[in-house]
Amino acid sequence: MGACSSCCADRNRSGLYEPLLQENEREAVADLLQYLENRTETNFFEGDPLRALSTLAFSDNVDLQRSAALAFAEITEKDVRAVDRDTLEPVLFLLQSHDVEVQRAASAALGNLAVNTENKLLIVKLGGLEPLIRQMLSPNVEVQCNAVGCITNLATHDENKTKIAKSGALVPLTRLARSKDMRVQRNATGALLNMTHSDENRQQLVNAGAIPVLVSLLSSPDTDVQYYCTTALSNIAVDAANRKKLAQTETKLVNSLIGLMDSTSLKVECQAALALRNLASDEKYQLEIVRSRGLTPLLRLLQSTFLPLILSSVACIRNISIHPLNESPIIDAGFLDPLIELLAYDENEEIQCHAISTLRNLAASSERNKKAIVEAGAVERVCALVLNVPLSVQSEMTACVAVLALSDDLKPRLLQLGALDVLIPLTDSSSVEVQGNSAAAIGNLSSKVEDYQPFISVWDAPSGGLHGYLSRFLESVDTTFQHIAIWTIVQFLEGRDSELIDLITRSPEIIPAVRQLTQGLDSTSPHQQADGDNMMNDESEIVGLAKRVIHMLSQTEKDY
Repeated sequence: MGACSSCCADRNRSGLYEPLLQENEREAVADLLQYLENRTETNFFEGDPLRALSTLAFSDNVDLQRSAALAFAEITEKDVRAVDRDTLEPVLFLLQSHDVEVQRAASAALGNLAVNTENKLLIVKLGGLEPLIRQMLSPNVEVQCNAVGCITNLATHDENKTKIAKSGALVPLTRLARSKDMRVQRNATGALLNMTHSDENRQQLVNAGAIPVLVSLLSSPDTDVQYYCTTALSNIAVDAANRKKLAQTETKLVNSLIGLMDSTSLKVECQAALALRNLASDEKYQLEIVRSRGLTPLLRLLQSTFLPLILSSVACIRNISIHPLNESPIIDAGFLDPLIELLAYDENEEIQCHAISTLRNLAASSERNKKAIVEAGAVERVCALVLNVPLSVQSEMTACVAVLALSDDLKPRLLQLGALDVLIPLTDSSSVEVQGNSAAAIGNLSSKVEDYQPFISVWDAPSGGLHGYLSRFLESVDTTFQHIAIWTIVQFLEGRDSELIDLITRSPEIIPAVRQLTQGLDSTSPHQQADGDNMMNDESEIVGLAKRVIHMLSQTEKDY
């Protein structure tokens, strides 16, 4: 992105230098010609070469100004470095010329210099935005192109973005995004994209009327314009208020983005899926994407070998899967096998997280879907991977198992597949979330089971076994952990398996810990004081469950 390539054409015009030049101007012309002959060995940004250029730039003679502007454009095309005020001031002065050729070449030179990070800041600091905005309003396409290209480069620096947004540049940028000249359109949409990386600037863009322009340009034949507009809309859709506005005014947006997922450009496909992902933060769009047949292209991208495409599509399907009405359509569209394959995608933790989170969402509200996920091999894959994946992935995987374990019909299958062998070690994870999810999964598996042999077989191992986990959680300062453990023990006792009850009764840690919980927590506990009323409610439930355990054990002793 940047200056139009034709801005420096016609460098060797005849009659550039009119008679009646000032003496210093004649000397500057002669010196500059000599420096240009040895340009590869000359530094034009300091000393005598810069003085010669500056003399011509500040001249009242338009031909000399043209000569200086063209020289600056040619030099900066090949040599871009950090420069100081002495270099930028003559270029900025030339920008204010009324001569189109001077404007064209000067804006090209400034756009070239604006590639350098330090120069971006200095150009804006020295007041470069105002003349650039005036040039964007020029009827000359070349001038427009170069001015917009320079703004685009300046807008890549975070410190400049707010200044550009407040400078009045957004309205002409938005207008030029509709230019019939593809170079101008490319630069303008690129500049608008660069302005979408902060909340404040996105709002300024919306106020400038950029949304309908960006949406209309999704159908541009130019892939760069498609990419800039798709990415800009993706960024705009991060904000809930903007999504609402898009939903009210841009009825063709979803269909346009779905169409772009079949683009010949990988980067356009990727950004289209990301834009849909951001839109799918809202329920309306979650449903609309499915209704608009967005699942088929998403599934194709999901099965790509290109990591960015996989990531963008799996992130999108994760958001879409949040809506209960989308669960069955996603499963029926054939997503289960590819999602399960992505659980082992150890090149990218985020992809693994999105894949398992999607499976958890798909399992949330339907026994049919839970069964389909288990039959597709998700539990085997999780059990094989979960002990060796990053903590974030472990958290999602254990949460998914906890959801699947809610199904009474599937519990025997999960136990048979060895779920306890991986869940028990994870109750001692360094992550509180992983601990809690694993314990919740064990608790769900413990309820209404006909055969408690799988629990008995892991009483002492692995990693201290079920016994060690229950003891730790009962003695924890975390009331949620205490609650899970005491509730799980109640499920075991209600299962009336004599061998398991005997193991619980004979434990030197479990029964004393349960008796302690019947007394309630220390009212002076800082943990309790911090959590307030919720803590007291938890404590009341824990005390009730603990007393129930003691009562059930006493009844069991009488029965036996």
